[in-house]
Amino acid sequence: MPLLELPWITDQAEEIAARAERELEALVGVSSPSGDVAAADEAVAVASALLPPEALTERVECSSPGYARDLIARVEGSGARRVLLVGHLDTVVAHAEHRPLERADGRLTGSGAVDMKGGVVLALGVLRSLARVPDLFAEAVLLLVVDEEWRTAPFAHGERFAAFDASLCFEAGERGPDGEEAVIVKRKAAGTLGVRAHGVASHSGSAPDKGRNALLALAEVARRVADLHDPAGPQRLTAVPTVMRSGKAFNAVPSHGELHCDLRADSLEAFVSVLEAVPGELGGVTLEAELVRRWPGMDTSERAGELLANATELLGRPVIGTQRGGASDASHLAVHVALSVDGLGPRGGGAHAPQEFVLADSLRSRAEVALALAAAVLG
Repeated sequence: MPLLELPWITDQAEEIAARAERELEALVGVSSPSGDVAAADEAVAVASALLPPEALTERVECSSPGYARDLIARVEGSGARRVLLVGHLDTVVAHAEHRPLERADGRLTGSGAVDMKGGVVLALGVLRSLARVPDLFAEAVLLLVVDEEWRTAPFAHGERFAAFDASLCFEAGERGPDGEEAVIVKRKAAGTLGVRAHGVASHSGSAPDKGRNALLALAEVARRVADLHDPAGPQRLTAVPTVMRSGKAFNAVPSHGELHCDLRADSLEAFVSVLEAVPGELGGVTLEAELVRRWPGMDTSERAGELLANATELLGRPVIGTQRGGASDASHLAVHVALSVDGLGPRGGGAHAPQEFVLADSLRSRAEVALALAAAVLG
């Protein structure tokens, strides 16, 4: 029996799962909000300690200026094919709200557990497994970035991996409608609308009408954006105001402010109508709007069909492709690597919320899925 078939998959998955909880505890134990250089370096150090000894590492410039460097870990082999494993180490959780890992009722709860330090743990395990069979690949590479959660700059690493045969991204996994193991082959485009308001300050008690209220203008813009929310429409557009800041004193008409709105749709073109819905002026307040983040959509459902069929055969249970609204670095890589698949991480929930968790019993089954897909890539 060829090496990369079910016995190899199950044996390696068992080993990955045996280490996964401790490794996840170590990674979640590092509070690593996006943009904190020291925290990112500490998270990279923990991840580096979990790499196979054969891995050659380098720190490369991050896509976002001023951030810590990203990590590339490369294992060289004597085969023909190249596979890229992808994850991110940053979270949306500020240091003050950070939660270390807790175990209860089959859940591993902690900041960044499912988005996506649990996926990073599985990616590290897959790389260790592949390092034991170097004759079956030319390169197996792990890319860990530190800015995925709040990147507005162009993605820096796509062209670097354009010659690779496949990229496998380890965002959270899920089940299909009939309980199948599911991975992500389609994602929406993502955008962030930023609006800056410039009004006129005045005393809110003695001269309220002499001011031009930036907060009220931004609130009206937020309402107009929310009115465009149309997830059942032709572009499946979601338009959600998420952050608004305005005002410095309780007794002053706020003269400046900013608003951010999260946008998702089948294509980037759908965001043009949202941008155009923001007027240049409201109530004497000047408004400046721009798309500060533009992430492409991803649809590799056709190209991934054969890969998923082969993974299903190797694993002995169905592995299907599905879609998700959330953004991911898989979308950037799919522009350059035609065979890109996401959602190889463990199952869980509560991403970006205090109750974020990984289902402990999914670590082994999702390790099997990831190993089956890597084996299918390598033929």
